[in-house]
Amino acid sequence: MPLDIPRIQALCFDVDGTLHETDDQFVLKLAGWLRPVRFLLPQRDPLPLARKLVMLTETPATFLYAGPDWLGIDDEMARMGEWLYRRGLGKSAQPYKLVAGVADMLEVLHQRYPLSVVTARGERSTLNFLEHFNIRHYFTAIATGQTCRHTKPHADPVLWAAEQMHTAASRCLMIGDTTVDILAGKAAGAQTVGVLCGFGAQTELERCGADLVLNSTNQLTNVLRVE
Repeated sequence: MPLDIPRIQALCFDVDGTLHETDDQFVLKLAGWLRPVRFLLPQRDPLPLARKLVMLTETPATFLYAGPDWLGIDDEMARMGEWLYRRGLGKSAQPYKLVAGVADMLEVLHQRYPLSVVTARGERSTLNFLEHFNIRHYFTAIATGQTCRHTKPHADPVLWAAEQMHTAASRCLMIGDTTVDILAGKAAGAQTVGVLCGFGAQTELERCGADLVLNSTNQLTNVLRVE
């Protein structure tokens, strides 16, 4: 089903794989681990295999997001994640990297729509990422993995973000790279856009009900006809 653009009054963005080029960092790190056995690989290049392996983690990652929530230990997991992050154990050894074109896209979109972040990341790492690129001011609301009782794929963080943006969730557009993003948006009654610059595959995103799938987040400006 195509997007009902006139219905959209606010935008919700996932972080990893949507604003942040997380998967490329993982691919490079995994390729480094595979380098000692590159003589076994086609053209002795570990990058293609590393990318395939990272993409295969998308479905298990969906369960890892939801598992602590189902078990009722998501608050404890979030506190542990923050504790590890403060001690440097949850930080990437590589610098943050925005998906290409995202900074310009946010500058344009925020002039027309209220924007929010809806992520399962911890609060500290989310804010550090946004502040690193000086893009925090674009977002009216920031829903992290600790904001609501339930995180994605539940509707709670999308509903909370919609309330902070003073609009109905059905008037929101949820943008993300994995099935949990699409499921959360759909559960809240929002329209959804899947992006392929992260962990998700087109077939998986469409199967979960994505209204549109884009190659990259930065294409959203053209889709929404904002210049």
